[in-house]
Amino acid sequence: MKVFLDLGWFFIKEKKSYITGISLLMLVAILQLVPPKVIGIIADQINNGTITKGILFEWMVVLVAVGLAMYVLRYYWRIMIFGSSVKLGKLLRNQLYQHFTNMSPAFYQKRRIGDLMAHATNDIQAIQQTAGAGVLTLVDSLSTGGFVIIAMAFTISWKLTLICLIPMPLMVILTSWFGTMLHRTFHHAQEAFSSLNDKTQESISGIKVIKTFGQEKEDIEDFRKQSEDVVQKNMVVAKIDSLFDPTISIIVGVSFFLAIAYGAKYVLNEELTIGQLLSFTTYLGLLIWPMLAFGWLFNIVERGRASYDRVSVLLQEKVEMTDMVGAINDAPVGDIEYKLAEFTYPGETTPILKDIYFSLHTGETLGIVGKTGAGKTTLLKLLIREFDSYHGEINFGGKTLQEYRLEKLREAIGYVPQDHFLFSASVGENIAFTNPSASITEVEQAAKLANIHEDILQFTDGYHTVVGERGVSLSGGQKQRISIARALLMNPEVLVLDDSLSAVDAKTEEAILSALRQNRDGKTTIITSHRLSAIQHANLIIVLEGGRIVERGSHKELMCAGGWYKEMYLHQQLEELVEHGGH
Repeated sequence: MKVFLDLGWFFIKEKKSYITGISLLMLVAILQLVPPKVIGIIADQINNGTITKGILFEWMVVLVAVGLAMYVLRYYWRIMIFGSSVKLGKLLRNQLYQHFTNMSPAFYQKRRIGDLMAHATNDIQAIQQTAGAGVLTLVDSLSTGGFVIIAMAFTISWKLTLICLIPMPLMVILTSWFGTMLHRTFHHAQEAFSSLNDKTQESISGIKVIKTFGQEKEDIEDFRKQSEDVVQKNMVVAKIDSLFDPTISIIVGVSFFLAIAYGAKYVLNEELTIGQLLSFTTYLGLLIWPMLAFGWLFNIVERGRASYDRVSVLLQEKVEMTDMVGAINDAPVGDIEYKLAEFTYPGETTPILKDIYFSLHTGETLGIVGKTGAGKTTLLKLLIREFDSYHGEINFGGKTLQEYRLEKLREAIGYVPQDHFLFSASVGENIAFTNPSASITEVEQAAKLANIHEDILQFTDGYHTVVGERGVSLSGGQKQRISIARALLMNPEVLVLDDSLSAVDAKTEEAILSALRQNRDGKTTIITSHRLSAIQHANLIIVLEGGRIVERGSHKELMCAGGWYKEMYLHQQLEELVEHGGH
């Protein structure tokens, strides 16, 4: 029952609804005692020959009134208890979603998307069931069972009641044992479902790759195996679950046998009347539900406890990026200065960046180049505070990044990553994502700067054209330019293009860069690229190798230095010349 204690904070929050619902539920349990008593009284009057039409009519009115009252009360306790459990589901989903949005990329490197989705669906549903049906079965089994036993003992025969309760301790022992096994097996079943969920999400997202390489059969077989694993583990849960009802039914059957055997003896000895024995067996019939509910309660509670443990572990993951006390609530403006001694990714031992020192004045353009894996993207991730665990400091406007509120820092930076993510929405909505209140004119202006406006006009519904999930209906170059337009609509203090022009041709690249130079006067731009033509106009170019700056300067200065930059630039120029037939 530990899960009820764990959910105590919610029960306190919704105490009015739960107290009202439980009170109505207990009132129903009391009203349920009336019909068996009435049946016994009528049976004795028939046996004694004292029954009349008037008396029978009066008792029928009582039964109808009790039935109507129970109907109304059951309606309202369901609203109170089940309605509150729905609120719990909503609350936990919101907490999880907010927690997900606050977590850093390192969190998502450790966690699978399908697993996170399973927490937000199956696990939340199991917890919600505990706060609804769990509370119902707990209160109903105790109140109905308690009131029935009291009625049997004090209004009919306490001796017969004790005899019929002899098998009950065995039921408690067995159901508790089943519950412990159920908790363990259900936890494994939920983990298997998470894996299957992750497999499904991954396969659907990568369906183009699967089809391209003809791996459909292999993927289907892998899915079949994981699905079979889910079935097997849930079958174990079902087998344990199926032990509750037969066990309880056997124990109830024994109680009925004892009631009839000893009850008949008491009737013959004139310690009970026929009507009283009839009422007693009817009351005993009312005990069947509390006993079954008690077994069902273990089922619900153990499922809820396993799921609550899983969700709690997730929510207890610390948010790595937080605002310091008294953080500046204004977007940063000014020069950017890197004074970075060393940075190593969490969990790794080898530094990815080392001895990074440079300054970038407001309105200037920084070009970052180097081989794949040199640390270009990592350098930019530190600027938007995806990681804080580095030795040294990065200043923006004369203050460290940590001195600003994270939200305000990121408002000042328009970041276009290598992996261009588009939502399943219209092209216009994707561009306006960073500024939902932007007018269509502003959206179109951003699209023109990104050199995508003419392409959009050729789409079926123009700016209202809905793109597929992750932009699958668009070319790589179109996705890149829409992503750039989205960042430009922010009109950020710093625009960061992380190899964001790799999928466009040289002519389009030049058009975009020219538009940026003309329209971002006084604003800072940072560009990483493998194509050196994209950064040759930059005020400062740094060349990274193995996480260190090995060359720095303007395009002219680096060409004069005769290092890697000059060699690569001439190589790319030669390639471009060959592509154009030597002209």
